[in-house]
Amino acid sequence: MLEKGKISIRQLTILVMLLTIGDSILVIPPSTTHYAKQNAWISSLIGMIVGLLAIFLYSKFAKLYPNLTLIQVIQKVFGKWIGTIISLLTLMYFLIVTVGSMREVADFVTSEMLPGTPIPAILILFILIVIMATRLGIEVIGRTGEIFTPMVIILFLILTVAIIPQMEIVRMLPILEDGIKPVLRGSISISAYTFLEPVVFLMFLPYVNQQKKITKALLQGCFLGGIIIFLTVTVSVLVLGPDLTTRDIYPSYNIARRISVGGIFERVEAMIALMWMLTLFIEVTLYFYAFVLGLSQLLNLKEFRVLTLPTGMILIALAPLIAPNYTYYNAVFDNYWVYYIITFGLFLPLVLLSVGMFRSALSKDLKFRN
Repeated sequence: MLEKGKISIRQLTILVMLLTIGDSILVIPPSTTHYAKQNAWISSLIGMIVGLLAIFLYSKFAKLYPNLTLIQVIQKVFGKWIGTIISLLTLMYFLIVTVGSMREVADFVTSEMLPGTPIPAILILFILIVIMATRLGIEVIGRTGEIFTPMVIILFLILTVAIIPQMEIVRMLPILEDGIKPVLRGSISISAYTFLEPVVFLMFLPYVNQQKKITKALLQGCFLGGIIIFLTVTVSVLVLGPDLTTRDIYPSYNIARRISVGGIFERVEAMIALMWMLTLFIEVTLYFYAFVLGLSQLLNLKEFRVLTLPTGMILIALAPLIAPNYTYYNAVFDNYWVYYIITFGLFLPLVLLSVGMFRSALSKDLKFRN
């Protein structure tokens, strides 16, 4: 095996939770409220239910194909030629998610925190840390997640409690004013962007040390991450209202700017920025790692670390090119990205699972007849 490290069930739960939060804590509220408006909180709940079903699908996938990563399963099911093509498309998906997330980091830092900073400088610093984490292996990434989790939860609780005086329940009314259709459309966005991205764990489940408890760990991680996303969307609507949430690029960050407790505890937006950076770092690292590991398996390499630096250089070059500006990126994100994620996050695992179950049933039937 290219990766000899192992992660515990607790580390898997934490990594799933952090990945589920990922960039969603900043970018999901505008996307969801764009369709569902004041009912975005309902969309979040529906999206979480769909996400839990998808996560359960991933756990079934892992049990049907034990000790095999997603790329290895694709090769096994579809054969050499077709399998190679589908594997390359899947790896391209991992790469594009990584590039898109890095672009989000650069846009956020240059627009909100350090205006005038060259984008390549931010990208180089960020990717060097990601490369370091990847080269150290999945065990170190799991331990990093354990260190980050208390910080993320404490920061989130502080920000949520401190903003309570500015919440107004009237901003959530009327409920289902335009029917259920806009709510369902909003739930599709949040399901895809938040709860289908853990498909990347199909590359790492063979490295979990307690295979029998994978289902519980995946579901718990998705549920905990989903609760934080639900609260984030709900707080955004309660504080800003649906219209302002939709128009704001980073509503969670701007909500943190509004916090003022006794004239002492205020201007704490750096806390939400830190929280977002921590969760986004885990997301980028896992997707970067999945790409490098999958490509190494596809090329039958004995060592995946040789690909980390060249891949990092490619990402630095691609990140500014993936979208000429934020408006273009946002248009692609809202209108097309959802179908791309559904293809690789739901459709592909479902096809592989169906083929595997059919072959298993067929082989049992043949043994029974013989």
